[in-house]
Amino acid sequence: MPANPSFLILHPRLNLYLKPFFLSLPHFSSPSLTFNSIRRFPIPKPPFPINRRNLSSLSSAATTQSTDDNGGGRGRPGALSAPPTTDDVRRIDVNPPRGTRDFPPEEMRLRNWLFRNFREVSLLFGFEEVDFPVLESEALFIRKAGEEIRDQLYCFEDRGNRRVALRPELTPSLARLVIQKGKSLSLPLKWFAIGQCWRYERMTRGRRREHYQWNMDIIGVPDVTAEAELISSIVTFFKRIGITASDVGFKVSSRKVLQEVLRCYSIPENLFSKVCIIIDKIEKIPMDEIKKELKSAGVSEKAVEELLQVLSIKSLTKLEEILGSAGEAVADLKLLFSLAEKFGYSEWIEFDASIVRGLAYYTGIVFEGFDREGKLRAICGGGRYDQLLSTFGGDDLPACGFGFGDAVIIELLKDKGLLPEVNLEVENIVSALDVDLQGAAARVASILREKGQSVDLVLESKPLKWVFKRAARINAERLILVGSSEWQRGMVSVKILSSGEQYEVKLDELE
Repeated sequence: MPANPSFLILHPRLNLYLKPFFLSLPHFSSPSLTFNSIRRFPIPKPPFPINRRNLSSLSSAATTQSTDDNGGGRGRPGALSAPPTTDDVRRIDVNPPRGTRDFPPEEMRLRNWLFRNFREVSLLFGFEEVDFPVLESEALFIRKAGEEIRDQLYCFEDRGNRRVALRPELTPSLARLVIQKGKSLSLPLKWFAIGQCWRYERMTRGRRREHYQWNMDIIGVPDVTAEAELISSIVTFFKRIGITASDVGFKVSSRKVLQEVLRCYSIPENLFSKVCIIIDKIEKIPMDEIKKELKSAGVSEKAVEELLQVLSIKSLTKLEEILGSAGEAVADLKLLFSLAEKFGYSEWIEFDASIVRGLAYYTGIVFEGFDREGKLRAICGGGRYDQLLSTFGGDDLPACGFGFGDAVIIELLKDKGLLPEVNLEVENIVSALDVDLQGAAARVASILREKGQSVDLVLESKPLKWVFKRAARINAERLILVGSSEWQRGMVSVKILSSGEQYEVKLDELE
């Protein structure tokens, strides 16, 4: 293809990108040739379509490494030497990153409603609220090989060459804080948190890469009463939002069941966490794959068959027949089911030996909330983690807790027709009937706000028809009109929108 001189001057920053490419070609190795000599040679077809979008991106790529923080030439990756052009701004993707969400007002009201219920239930049970950084040390979340969470971290090296990660869960952060506070803490701790978490995972219905999670944790109580209290709090939450035991249940088991089975076949203790991670996939991958992975982990074929037979048990009585009543696993589970009767939520829970939870730090009772129609992934999950603190260099304390995501419960409420319509509600809307009275209307709004009432002040001169439509949209209780004749007498006109009642009131008597 003949060289086209106009090609190289099509976009000056394209030359900046192509120049190193052409100079690397064999026929440009001679120092006598200059870049302008390119016009005498055929121009190879670029490895991408040339269009305005590519030219803009090439411009950005060419300038990305041209400066550092101080304007030098070291080429810090990610630094831009020039602001984006008008074309670049016009072409920005207006959607949030894949797996994340915007919260416009109507969605934010729903989120606040959900979080308010999380918070109120936690306070009903005497828990205190805490929070932690969204950005934590990567090492806090790297525990056992094979955990899904290792491959789902949003992690990177910061400018101080430290490995950090966006938190994928809240429990390790809680453990870190407990270790940090040490003996200054008065046990038991009953803490809750509502925080944003990040996991780079395959998305399905109710599963996002960014989500919010409600956690409740009890530190310092070794008895199963702690787990019983946590499940009771979740049941209380479900009841508050209209979910019943016919909609949702809890599958309950204990990691100690698996430990006792493995001990019967002399399977090394160091395989326990790996086996738990495999077993946690039972409902996610075919059973043949489960067997294959267990054998690869070092479990004998006979032990695999026996283990899977035990894990298929759905009756606590049947489990006791196999393992006996002397072991801790059966004793803990029997106590939990007994406490469930006392708390009044027996119909919500059922035994399922296959529940082990995928995180390596669980040590005893584990549980998962599930929808009985089986349409959704686990709604929530948790259990006992008595040995987590020592993995971070602290002294172990008995501990248990749960995590409850915001996405799955919203899907469940949609399915059940229970999603509330959370409307904007403002007590007053204040409007001036004349542009010259805008300041007077502002004074009325200020008086009401100082008395603790919400006010939507109409900031422009608008016709009454518009004001009434606005009042309906925000569900205002009262419309307060500031008119010239009334204002001269120190009065304003008040209209009760629900009844249509209208009257005048003195400014200093406005409540």
